[in-house]
Amino acid sequence: MESFHLVSREYKPEDTVVTVGEVKIGGGHRAYIAGPCSVEDEKQIREIAEGIKGAAHILRGGAFKPRTSPYSFQGLGEAGLRLLKEAGQQVGLPVVTEVVSEQEVELVAGYVDMLQIGARNMQNYALLKKVGAQSKPVLLKRGLAATIEEFLLSAEYILAAGNSQVVLCERGIRTFSGSPTRNTLDLSAVPILRHLTHLPVIVDPSHGTGLWNLVEPLSKAALAAGAHGLMIEVHNHPQEALSDGPQSLKPEKFRMLAGELNALAQFLDEQSAGGKAWKV
Repeated sequence: MESFHLVSREYKPEDTVVTVGEVKIGGGHRAYIAGPCSVEDEKQIREIAEGIKGAAHILRGGAFKPRTSPYSFQGLGEAGLRLLKEAGQQVGLPVVTEVVSEQEVELVAGYVDMLQIGARNMQNYALLKKVGAQSKPVLLKRGLAATIEEFLLSAEYILAAGNSQVVLCERGIRTFSGSPTRNTLDLSAVPILRHLTHLPVIVDPSHGTGLWNLVEPLSKAALAAGAHGLMIEVHNHPQEALSDGPQSLKPEKFRMLAGELNALAQFLDEQSAGGKAWKV
């Protein structure tokens, strides 16, 4: 692998713990990020926020949406940021959203607690440097066809610019398996990344599969593989969603899943304490 320094365990052997509001991710801390792909209107985001309260740790929602088709819903822009922030404040959850261009970094940072770099922008180096100059933590998603080395070097850009609060997110890669799943969720990346880097690693099974009924088993598998958390799309009316409805859980299903994940996490921690679980 090409040399990367700041993100490596050789540089920092102990796990980095990233703080988002009052939520911690990394080390012995796990977190669930949940919410809709896109903020569509005030009623929608408020209902979803209320629905995941007590089960999720961070509320997500897109305001600026980079879509494959120019005719797809592109998000509400700053109005969406405002609605997301207000919904998070209403239920006491920090919020995260994607920033898609250098020009919008300061604007987005003024509304949210965490900046997300999406898969399409993982190698937008100017944008990585820009968020690296911010004080807000960054959620960095793996690119559609990015190698582990490329993923870590993208994180290196952010750390080299001064921001050490970075969470890595495995969200599936493009392979020959184009159907029925949207992508191929590379869970092997989780233990590999945890071996190579001190940065927290979470998994997005929603984008990784594109199918809501696969989110539950792959969420559990992600925790078993060593993930520090999950990013799950939740919508109150998935069949009417303006984006990514087929991969979204309803709030009540997410709450049930969160309970099962908490029980699994407790079991994994007990096994780890007894020296039986996977370790770095």
